Amino acid sequence: MDFTFTEEQEMFRKAAREFAETKVAPEVPAMEETGQVSDAVVKALGEAEMMALTIPEEYGGLGLGYTARLIALEEIGRVSVATAMMLQVFALGIEPIVRFANEDQKKKYLPGLAKGERLATVGVTEATGGSDPTGGRTTYKKDGDDYIVTGRKCFITNSHIANTISVLAKDEENPKAFSMFIVEKGMDGFKATHEEHKVGFKGCNTGSLTLENCRIPKENLLGIEGKGLKVSMSAIGDVGRGGMVGCALGLLTACMEESVKFSKERILYGKPISNLQMIQNKLAEMKIDLEAGRLLGYRAAALQDKGVPSANEFAVAKYFTTEAAQKAAKIAVDIHGGYGCMEEYAVSRYYRDAAVLGPSAGTSDIMKVIIARWLLA
Repeated sequence: MDFTFTEEQEMFRKAAREFAETKVAPEVPAMEETGQVSDAVVKALGEAEMMALTIPEEYGGLGLGYTARLIALEEIGRVSVATAMMLQVFALGIEPIVRFANEDQKKKYLPGLAKGERLATVGVTEATGGSDPTGGRTTYKKDGDDYIVTGRKCFITNSHIANTISVLAKDEENPKAFSMFIVEKGMDGFKATHEEHKVGFKGCNTGSLTLENCRIPKENLLGIEGKGLKVSMSAIGDVGRGGMVGCALGLLTACMEESVKFSKERILYGKPISNLQMIQNKLAEMKIDLEAGRLLGYRAAALQDKGVPSANEFAVAKYFTTEAAQKAAKIAVDIHGGYGCMEEYAVSRYYRDAAVLGPSAGTSDIMKVIIARWLLA
């Protein structure tokens, strides 16, 4: 087994880190203050082709695969986990199109998505069906050559900036049949409504989408009618949870690096606190978790790139890395002492951001349910 990156992947990691530090980091203070997505960051992501990583080359993408995506998310998440989250859900939104769209749909949507001219998200979560998408109440019915979709989606990342949304709905006459549709911003009956104000992930938009007798042409049906659960869950299982792994690894790295730096600079009793065994133990815990999380995450991504089913492996990696990131954020604040409670220190932001990682793309408890089912199958 080879646990090393290729030369191309190492070069890509360096490029992704440089991008994060030069294009994303300068915008973080403004995003924290306003809570709004940075237009400059979105534009930069498009120009740097960070939105094209998993889109096939024949549709204007780079076709670099899921390991490259994980690298990009980790490096961007190290600087701004909010931006990493925005990018990861963008990829989740396009995955149903990459996997299940027909040729005409791919040609229509993917080139613009690859360039960042279109922004994507996925509309699955509802108040009545969070971890259980079959509990959703959004319905569709046929009307001539069109579909009429009615319902409300909540906790949708990129809700107010996306213009290409993969939406899950169930047949009004057969509640066990679900279908996936490509909904475009501007369609009659569709609008972004309530915008959430989260404790963390400032600069990553989250809100509700309302479809009120939204008329969708039959050309926008994704995959086979009635088979929409497969379309949505296949993307969430590995792309959604895989993206959260990248976000968590980036945050874990940031917590560790800031803690090492502070512990070397903070002098108590005439010595840096990094000399204290208790501080060293805390730093070691973060390093161990980071290395273990990387092994779990990149192993799952490598399987995904080979076309091997990897949803279960990503469930393990998602559980471990998001829990580890929350633990690391708490340790980082502890190491900083009173300074960790001050907003001018980045670890206070990490602590808030870590709280949002856990429930995103499936709670830790749901990950354990998935892992147990895998074990007992």
